[in-house]
Order: sequence, then C-alpha cells, then structure tokens
Amino acid sequence: MAVPADGSRATDRTRAPAGRTAGPAELAGGRTGRTAVPVGGPERRRPTREELASAAERTIPDVIGPGLTVLFVGINPGLWSAATGWHFARPGNRFWPALHRGGFTPRQLHPSEQDALPGYGLGITNMVARASARADELTAAELVEGARILTAKVRRHRPAWVAVVGVTAYRIGFGRPKAAFGPQPELLGDARLWVLPNPSGLNAHFTAETLGAAFGELRAATATPA
Repeated sequence: MAVPADGSRATDRTRAPAGRTAGPAELAGGRTGRTAVPVGGPERRRPTREELASAAERTIPDVIGPGLTVLFVGINPGLWSAATGWHFARPGNRFWPALHRGGFTPRQLHPSEQDALPGYGLGITNMVARASARADELTAAELVEGARILTAKVRRHRPAWVAVVGVTAYRIGFGRPKAAFGPQPELLGDARLWVLPNPSGLNAHFTAETLGAAFGELRAATATPA
C-alpha cells in the first residue's frame, strides 16, 4: 500500500453541545500508551526535526463523542500529527481545506482547532493508532485489526456516518478489494459508510477542488433523510 500517512488516534474526547466548542474541563479525558505531547501553544510553531523523529510510534487522542453526524477515519497519524497532537497536521495536507470546501465548517479551521469539530457534529479517529512517517509502513494485519477496533468504537459512540479517508486502507482493513469512493453498500455498526480520497498533498490524483467536491458529496448525503 503506497498511501502517505496522516490522521490520528488515542483516547476519547467529550463532545460539546452543538454550536459550542468544548471547554478545557470537557477535554480533560485520560490518555493511555505513549501519547503525543503537543508542541507549542497558540503560536502554532513548527516541530523540529528532532521532535518529528521522536514522534514515531506515538498515538494522539481521538476527537470523538456520542451521536456525531460524521466520524472521519484517517489511516494512521503522520509524524507531524504525533508531534503536535493535531490530526492531519502536516503542512500540505488538504483535509481541513476540503472540510471547509465541502460545507462542513463555516471557515477553514487550523488543525489546532480540532476540538471545535464536535460542535459541528464531526469527529476524527484512525484505522491504526501508531504514528509513522508513511502509511505504507503499516502491515495488512494492522489495518485488519484497526478495522475491528474501529467497528467497536463506532458501535460505542454511534455516529450517523463513518467516512474512511483513504480507499486503499479501507479495502485492506475491511476486506473489500473492489471498493470505490463514495457510499458503501454495508453498514458499520448502525452507521452508514462512505469512502473519501486521501487528502495528503502527495495524492496527485485529486486537486483541492476535486477533494472539496468529494467532501461536498458526503455533506449533501448527510443532509438527506435515510
């Protein structure tokens, strides 16, 4: 599998009521394992080369809560995500622009603003928890196990939709070698399932515009009664 990494994972975060960003007390959930120590603060400084190198194998917290409209699923955390604690954090990753272009957020959020997502009914997790420089460092067995863990997580938190961001990871993890982008025929738990393109800047098959359109198709589907 030759798709670049960028996503995230770890323990749950509490969802804020609609229209409001979760406050510090709500976001004080515990962490397990070797979790990321966020780099910097409001200045959003770039991690150093040493910090990136030491971020391999870390995990970072999910942005998740009960009853989300869409739970986005990355492949696994990239080193920028693991170093900063922010999902899809690497410069050039187009997840956050696509989320805005697709109509999910009223403006483009910075990765450091990820905890505002539950206020829009959105969350982020990953297929595989551990960080790596590239997603092709993951084994098929890790993706299959990640799909099993994801299924249990979806049953626990009950989002309406699950959107896997990366068709290759979805095909391997769920044993669907012919799966295509868009809606999938099966459910995941009780959630409807959708596959989106990988927003990595290295994915030359999609431009910022076509990625935004793909996210917009999902946004339109979520607004349509089942």
